[in-house]
Amino acid sequence: KMAGGSSPWIGSAYLFLQSTCKTIVLPSLYESSQKKPSVFRALKLALADSTGSMNGVDMLKVHCSHPHLIVQLKFCKQENCRRFLRSYREGALQKSLQSHLQLSLAMTTVPLEMELKAGSEHLDNMLKDEDRCLECIYREKPDRLRDEEITEMEECLKSLSINNNVAVKDCAPLKSLSPPYPSQGSSLPPAVSFIFQGQQFDNRTITLEDHQKFAKLVSKKWKQVGRSLQKSCRALRDPVIDNLALEYDREGLYEQAYQLLLRFIQSEGKKATIARLIAALEENGLISLAEELLGLHSNEDCS
Repeated sequence: KMAGGSSPWIGSAYLFLQSTCKTIVLPSLYESSQKKPSVFRALKLALADSTGSMNGVDMLKVHCSHPHLIVQLKFCKQENCRRFLRSYREGALQKSLQSHLQLSLAMTTVPLEMELKAGSEHLDNMLKDEDRCLECIYREKPDRLRDEEITEMEECLKSLSINNNVAVKDCAPLKSLSPPYPSQGSSLPPAVSFIFQGQQFDNRTITLEDHQKFAKLVSKKWKQVGRSLQKSCRALRDPVIDNLALEYDREGLYEQAYQLLLRFIQSEGKKATIARLIAALEENGLISLAEELLGLHSNEDCS
């Protein structure tokens, strides 16, 4: 059997990445001191999207082997590995990474080809047989600890991950991007400004435009965002979120997400700030949506 008794489920695989656009060479971008943090950030966020957690899969090393960028992955839970495999098989990981690279590098498009290997096994040939893929990954134990360079990049990224004006400098690398909400969260006045991706933004109240964009773009993850918001909003405590899902099931995802944020705005009043919403999006890996709400997309120079 794959995992016996109390021994942890650990496996390893290599993700091969190559851009199909001749002018975008991923190894060269990663070797550039200026571009490396942007590429690393995109990798980290796409992998988080694939498992639903910032620590669902660990990057041990990134190899530059022209024309490929090769990422050595370590999985510590079979459940996380299954999620990753499904995301990879369905093309969600590819789409997510393309999107994050496009945003991080301020490019119009970053077309990608991907390949997944575990030892000598090409997993792309057996993706429909999930258990067989898991066995191949489980057989391949990681042959190294995390590379020092990866640790440095985690630290670099962590120093930019700032929520509600509080730097996340003393916590484990990116394990949690949840904001430091006040306990029984309502007595403190909202901060005047907040930092996102190293930039300062006014901490305004959520507008109708924000509300509509959120409802349109958050899709199936509206519940996850709601559970992040409920930590500091009593009006969203259980079973409110599940009740909203049932009540507006026929109207679809847009209406469910819209009603969720409406409850938050109505109950929190002036304290329903954009910083709290951005922090909830960031906690759930919805960086692209956060950037959309802050108007970062329209300001980017596309090349």
